[in-house]
Amino acid sequence: MIIDRAAQQQRERTFLSPYASLSENTRGRVYDEEECPYRTAFQRDRDRIIHSKAFRRLEYKTQVFAYYEGDHYRTRLTHTLEVAQIARSVAQYLGANEDLTQAVALAHDLGHTPFGHAGEHALHDLMQANGGFEHNTQSLRVVDRLEERYPDFPGLNLTYETRSGIIRHATVYDKAPQDVLDTFLTEAQPSLEAQIVNLADEIAYNCHDIEDGLRSGFFDENDLSDLDIWREVTRRIRERRPGLDRDTFRYQAIRSLIDTLIRNLVIATEDRLQRGGFESSEHIVNADTLVATASPEMQKWKEDLNHFLHSRFYTHHKIMRMQYKAYRLLKDLFDEYIKRPSQLPPSVQKRINNGKDVPDRVICDYIAGMTDRFALDEHRKVFLPYEY
Repeated sequence: MIIDRAAQQQRERTFLSPYASLSENTRGRVYDEEECPYRTAFQRDRDRIIHSKAFRRLEYKTQVFAYYEGDHYRTRLTHTLEVAQIARSVAQYLGANEDLTQAVALAHDLGHTPFGHAGEHALHDLMQANGGFEHNTQSLRVVDRLEERYPDFPGLNLTYETRSGIIRHATVYDKAPQDVLDTFLTEAQPSLEAQIVNLADEIAYNCHDIEDGLRSGFFDENDLSDLDIWREVTRRIRERRPGLDRDTFRYQAIRSLIDTLIRNLVIATEDRLQRGGFESSEHIVNADTLVATASPEMQKWKEDLNHFLHSRFYTHHKIMRMQYKAYRLLKDLFDEYIKRPSQLPPSVQKRINNGKDVPDRVICDYIAGMTDRFALDEHRKVFLPYEY
């Protein structure tokens, strides 16, 4: 028996919660297309994202450490996969649409620059006269315009629901500009699936940045002992498995930390869903407040964890040194390309010459799409003798 699209849509109606986003109710794509006979609209979105060039380039884009710092640290790609895994698990527990959740999670960082937030800050400063730069907005730009794979339309032509989840992605560290958001603010809140991705992103980077910070030696377990959530998870491990070696203990602590945050998110969100009496996805997006949430106590613990990472990890002098170097490197490339665009590849020069975007924005797109490795190589080729 072949499970075709109609059968999968029936499965969604049968097994998902009433407040889940159903693929058959999508608000559609910008450009009309014939539906796939086997995949739902959201599955098709997911597959297009995975096969995009921008997704592959995440492998060599910085999460916190540049790729050359070591093979064991997170990259933007491994972070994205971890967010997708957490988000899909939470969606499954809550009866939300796993395919839409996964599509949004896989696409949420497609617009990130090389060298992480340092690159984003550099491009934002350089683009002040032309609307600035913000990676959620750039992620939408990637899937709407910059991926060139189809003869009949630009971009990936994703569904409204996936595109809305991308642009309305918001954690402690990021939010799209209001003028861009306004296009997708016909609903008061993001879909439940998009809300889940936002929180999964926060869980992933908090927990895995703790792991990477411990591995790097920038802080140790004693430094974490002031955090209530760390004391709680490590107490449970010591009670259940005393005598673990350091590396195993660290792995189990991070594992327990992720599990604790996910359980709390699921329980708190399920409670809000039940008390709110939500009967459809429309009720979710028209609610007065977000539905997916942690408990008040857990929210306080997460804020403490965010503060610790900011003060002890993200602002560590070695991280700051790398960020300042990255800022200067991207500024050098941007300024040189503006002055002498003949150094750009023919495809980029063609975009400048067609006049659809100002040259600054075309060059910004080109730099934002670079990996760390490509940006370093390009800088060397542009500025050093005997390189070409």
